[in-house]
Amino acid sequence: MKVIICKNYDEMSQKAFEIMKEVVINNPRAVLGLATGTTPIGLYQKMIKDHKENGTSYKNIRTANLDEYKGLGLESDQSYIYFMRDNLLSHIDIDLNNTHFANGLAEDGDKECERYNALLEQMPRDIQLLGLGSNGHIAFNEPNTPFDSQTHLVDLTESTIKDNARLFNSIDEVPRQAFTMGLKNIMDAKKILIIANGKNKAQAVYNTVKGEVTELVPASILQLHKDCTLIVDEDAGALIK
Repeated sequence: MKVIICKNYDEMSQKAFEIMKEVVINNPRAVLGLATGTTPIGLYQKMIKDHKENGTSYKNIRTANLDEYKGLGLESDQSYIYFMRDNLLSHIDIDLNNTHFANGLAEDGDKECERYNALLEQMPRDIQLLGLGSNGHIAFNEPNTPFDSQTHLVDLTESTIKDNARLFNSIDEVPRQAFTMGLKNIMDAKKILIIANGKNKAQAVYNTVKGEVTELVPASILQLHKDCTLIVDEDAGALIK
């Protein structure tokens, strides 16, 4: 695992952007695995700025998102498909038909997981972007998720529900389940880019980079990937300097 420690969030976002852009330039038909959350917003802003100022094209790019809340769709401003369109996809020249999400409104959760797994088999990701949870989770794969897991429906933990409540009007509005790529799906990507910032992520970063490879820390599996880059700010990287 390659580790890059940056001074601050903006420098972290810039480094991540440089890696993402290199993939897009080298392969204009690349498949990008994308993530939601506050951490990648700076990266997405730089992708939009570069597209508008330098003409970097996403016309033939395809995307697949890590996860989606069960029960939410595009009409909800808390859904991840809404987030991605609002923060990136609607501001670049990508064909929205080439952007893929688990269907949060699917009535049959098992069938939806099968559909998304089949889709991912047909769309090997050239790069998979990840954030890092303070307990070492990636996507919605919480501690004790099997390393061989594929897309599945997750019951969200109380800590995750509380973490996400700041984005909703009240904690009662936070969905209790979500679809998520599994750890095997994530590891299938040719290249992995994981970003983390803030003091609250320092222990998770340490466990990801230097800890035991264990299902108790889902992100620790990334130590086994042949092309994984972790980019952090100084606060998140405090314990691995």
